[in-house]
Amino acid sequence: MCNQLPGKRRNNGVALIGVSVLLVAGTACQRGTPAADASRATMVQEPRPVYVAAAVEGRLPRTVIVTGTLAADEEVSAGFKVAGRVSEIAVDLGTKVRKGQILARLDPTDFRFRVEQAEAALRQVRAGLGLPPEGPDERVDTEKTAQVREARAVLEEARLNRDRMTQLWEKDLVARAEFDAALSRLLVAEGRYQAAVEEVRNRQEILAERRSALSLARQQLADTVLVAPIGGAVRERRASVGEFLAAGSLVVSLVRIHPLRLRVAVPERDAPAIRIGQEITVRLEGDPALHAGRVARLSPAIQEQNRTLAVEAEVANPQGMLRPGAFARAEIVVEAARPAVLVPDKAIVTFAGLERVFGVKDGLAVEKRIRTGRRVGDRVEVLEGLAAGEQVVVEPGNLTGGQPVILKQ
Repeated sequence: MCNQLPGKRRNNGVALIGVSVLLVAGTACQRGTPAADASRATMVQEPRPVYVAAAVEGRLPRTVIVTGTLAADEEVSAGFKVAGRVSEIAVDLGTKVRKGQILARLDPTDFRFRVEQAEAALRQVRAGLGLPPEGPDERVDTEKTAQVREARAVLEEARLNRDRMTQLWEKDLVARAEFDAALSRLLVAEGRYQAAVEEVRNRQEILAERRSALSLARQQLADTVLVAPIGGAVRERRASVGEFLAAGSLVVSLVRIHPLRLRVAVPERDAPAIRIGQEITVRLEGDPALHAGRVARLSPAIQEQNRTLAVEAEVANPQGMLRPGAFARAEIVVEAARPAVLVPDKAIVTFAGLERVFGVKDGLAVEKRIRTGRRVGDRVEVLEGLAAGEQVVVEPGNLTGGQPVILKQ
């Protein structure tokens, strides 16, 4: 009995200590619970201030959105028609030029010599035809040339002599040999006359040939000056002063950039709506401005490889601020204005490809999924999920559905 009493006392002591610990812990837990509950209640019930705006009904034209590339209206590679050594280049990269403006020159010395030779050869032929050395008149009366007049005189004398001999022969006053000699002289005179006429005609052909040679020499001299075939700007310069160029070698490349051509590919499903003359709005990367144009050309066929229609629009570029080769986004207006629901672009939240806005109902945020269309300034067209007059939260940030909100005034 004495051995058991101490053990019981120890067990009772441990039990008392355990109960005390549980009481203390329970008291502590009871003291912490009201504060935590109050904090959580404050976090849940505190509303978030938000601004709202009403979705409005506007009128927007129906458009086809496409992408494309700006191209020069005209692009020309300019080079000399003749070979020679470059003596001057009057333009460089980016230089604006007018049609007919001098771009470059070749050394004209050799070409001037050729002109002088051709002029001398022409004067020689003119003198042989009895024409003055200079002058545009090259009409020649064959019968009035010296050699033909001389041959004709000999021919007429031979005919008279034959006639006399014929009369004398008929009266048996001359021998047969004399009569035959008169006939022979007539035949010779006729041949010489015909040869003189043919010689004059041959010289006339030579005259025309020499005139053409002179024109060619003068043209080649003129071709030593390279002029701009179009107005525009220098895209590329490929030659230098002192360089010997073969005929046709590229000297400069010119582009006409007003207006520009916008080349786009319209999907087959939208192709029937595209017409020449339709308005088009163009936007470039890094350029906030909108540029206007019109559809100018349509391909007659759909491209089989990508099922698109090739379309070209003309875009005005009077200041030259737009550049060929730039990537562009464009909207082709295919239908007049029609009703559309518009909301501020700051009201739209996009995540994982889904577009949402938040409305307010009974003091709570309500999430609405939408599908958007075109952007007009700072507003976006809503195609589905929202009606005109409904209010949406502007700049919702990390707002979630069901979160309490309060409207800011």
